[in-house]
Order: sequence, then structure tokens, then C-alpha cells
Amino acid sequence: MVNYEQILSARVKEVQPSGIRRFFELAAKMPHAISLGVGEPDFETPWQIRRAGIRSLEKGQTFYTSNWGLAELRNQIAALVRRKYRLCYDADKEILVTVGGSEAIDNTIRAIVNVGDEVLIPEPSFVCYKPLTQMAGGVPVPLPTRAEDQFKLTADSLRAAITPRTKLLILPYPNNPTGAIMTRDELQAIATVIKDTNIIVLSDEIYNSLTYGPDRHVCFAELDGMKERTIVVDGFSKSYAMTGWRLGWAMGPKELMRHICKIHQFGIMSAPTTAQFAGIEAIRTGEDDIERMREQYDLRRRYLLGELRSMGLECFEPQGAFYMFPSIESTGLSSDEFCERLLHEQEVAVIPGSAFGESGEGHVRISYSYSMNHLREACHRMRKFLQTLQAEK
Repeated sequence: MVNYEQILSARVKEVQPSGIRRFFELAAKMPHAISLGVGEPDFETPWQIRRAGIRSLEKGQTFYTSNWGLAELRNQIAALVRRKYRLCYDADKEILVTVGGSEAIDNTIRAIVNVGDEVLIPEPSFVCYKPLTQMAGGVPVPLPTRAEDQFKLTADSLRAAITPRTKLLILPYPNNPTGAIMTRDELQAIATVIKDTNIIVLSDEIYNSLTYGPDRHVCFAELDGMKERTIVVDGFSKSYAMTGWRLGWAMGPKELMRHICKIHQFGIMSAPTTAQFAGIEAIRTGEDDIERMREQYDLRRRYLLGELRSMGLECFEPQGAFYMFPSIESTGLSSDEFCERLLHEQEVAVIPGSAFGESGEGHVRISYSYSMNHLREACHRMRKFLQTLQAEK
């Protein structure tokens, strides 16, 4: 008999499965369930982008690319970043095309973190940061954020968490699951704390095109002195509705990027060639599509916020991404209990806040990357569920 417990890596055994996928898979087995659980655009990839991928196949462009990615795509990314942020990156040495933003995050953490190094992670935040840190041998250090602060990382909490072992700070804004953003002044306060340290920042900006307030997104590398210590992660999944294409990028100082590329080189080789040709077209012609989708998300955002508040659930107004993070503390249920009962009694799937860190307890994540019809029916069912809970008291 093989003793699999002895064979498995201790680091991998320590990692817990994603709390997002558990509810998604439960809902998938219920034919009449409505899932508001997965953060995936409900829009099809715009046609001209799909057509570029199709044409690349018709031309037989199915071979490996450079480990760094197609030169034309990297040049397009560099031009995009210059337009949006007035930042200049060397397309040959400072931009790496990856298999989605997730690979870029993983490679960055593995390239920087030694065993025992501390990684500061604002929470609630996306589920991958903690397990990827653990699998690299690092020590995840949660930085709890609060609804009273609109789930923003504060300079005081950052300063208090820094130790001699701190190696990396993850900045996940606009934020999944809360929808929080950070303004230039708020980011500048973070930059002031770390400017005299040797801490590297991994700025996950995958939702940068999806903000709804008056202020544009600020790339952390824009701030004075931060470009030299920041790896920016971005991609095509959310902005261009290209989740299944698996295409992202990382950009940062060449002294770091050449090592991040080594991990990519041996683990992946290169991002999918077809997706890269589609990515070129996305950057060239996709800005109008981003704005069209963003306007629809904003309509859904305002509708869902109003519905949740009318149900009696406290919810701060998110200004980024496509998530709501309402408090369910008034129900007296834990976030897991709330989500399990809502799914089984009304067949609506949302994600417990605890899946995104301990500070997410007492909340649930609801994605509004779904149609208005989908949202209306889900809200109708949620209202009935909350009425049931009220009657039980």
C-alpha cells in the first residue's frame, strides 16, 4: 500500500481548497440554481478579438513564442501603459506575458520569497495570495481591513505589521472581494511607509479598468520611487472578457523580471500563442468594448446596492471590480451558514466572506458580473430567504 500522506508535500497539505469553487460546484449540481459566485464577465469576448485568434489558427501560427511573449504584444502592452499611466517599461526586459494574472502572481512570489520570509496581505482579498505564499515557504501575514475604512489598507496598519522578515507587500486594488479602491493620496501614504525599506510590492491591478467613481485608477508604480520596487500584475480576463484565453502579464524592474521569467520559462515555456494574437487585437481595438461593459457593470452595481440595502443588509458602496460585500451579521448566521442555507433553501449561490480571510467573516461576496435578469431573480430569492430568517427570530 502506498502511504500518500508521507509522499505529499507538507506545504501542499497545509493549503486549503478554494472556498469559492466549493459553492460554485454545489450550485452546478442544482439545475435551477442561480450562481452569483464566480468573478467572470458574462459578456462574450468581443468579436474582433475572437476573430484575431481564429485568423492566427488559420495562418498556422501555432508554435511556441519567446518565453517573454510575442514582441508585438509586449510592445502593445508597453504602449498601453504609457498612455494610461505615463510609465515607460522596456518591452524586451521588463514585460513578461503569462498564463493569466494568476501565473504572474505565483511566479513573482516564488521569485522573491525565501523560506520564512513574511508576505503582508491585506484582507479580505483574493484567495490565491495566502496559499501561493505558503507553497513558496513564506509566512502570510494578514492585514485586516474594515468596512468602516471602506476596506482600504491604512498606513498605520502597514507600519505596525512590518518586521525585519518582511519581504513582500501585496496590494490588491481594486479589490476582490470588497470592490474597494485606493486613491492617489491613500496609495502615497503606503508608499511613504515603505520608501526607506527593502520591501517589494506586488500590485495586483487586474481590475484597473473597472472603476466607477470620478477618479481614474492609479497604478502604484506611478508614485515617486515606487517603480523600482513594484511588480505590477495585469491581464485581459476582466477588462476584455477573456477569462478562458488565460492571458496576463507582469511588469517591473529588469533585475527582478529576468528571474521571474526563469520560473515561467521552466514551468510554462510561453503563454498560448493564439491568445497572444487575440491580446494584440484587444489592446489595439478594445477600448470601446471595455467602456461598454463597464457601463453595464455600473448599472448592475447601482441596482444591486439598492436592493441589498432595501433588504436591510448593510453594504458600503464599492467603487471598483464587480463585487458587493454586504454584512450579514444582522442575521445572526456565520457567513458559511448564511451561504449554505441560501443555496439549499432558495438556490442562490454567493461566497462566504471567510473564504477571503478571517476579517471577511460576517460578510458575503456577491458578483454582479451577471445579467440584470439574473440579478433580479437572485435578489427576489434572497429577499424571501431573509424574510424566512426574520420569521424564525
